[in-house]
Amino acid sequence: MALFVVAEKPDPETLKALNGNITDEFRANAGKVGGRFEGNELLLLTTTGAKSGEPRVAPLVAFRIDGKLLIVAGYGGADVNPAWVHNLRANAGAHVESTSGSFDVVAHELDTSEREAVIPRINATMPAFAYSNYQSKTTRIIPIFELEAEHQICVR
Repeated sequence: MALFVVAEKPDPETLKALNGNITDEFRANAGKVGGRFEGNELLLLTTTGAKSGEPRVAPLVAFRIDGKLLIVAGYGGADVNPAWVHNLRANAGAHVESTSGSFDVVAHELDTSEREAVIPRINATMPAFAYSNYQSKTTRIIPIFELEAEHQICVR
């Protein structure tokens, strides 16, 4: 029998402020941010709110594996998915801002076999953001999405 340490869902107002600060820093510094994200590839994912229809921006750590752009819904190991997962499941179209440019994407949620194939690579790529760190804190299966570019507009 496995024991899980379940993380609490982040406080919405605290999370909104943190994400706003990271988004502002990302945009002001051509995609570079400090703190715990320093040296890691970040992107800004803009989804359409499933209920509101309004644009929602989430700064996320990006993983590039075998030419694929992947994002992980770790949410600190909380027992619920971040809102952007619900938004992508309702509307797979989204927009990405990265250090290499800005582009529209279509999100594809990895199935079990696809997820299991990339998890070891994610864990090895960025140990501080390893999938296993978050999965060990929750009973939910943490979703992983591939973001497929529709076309890229270079902005430098």
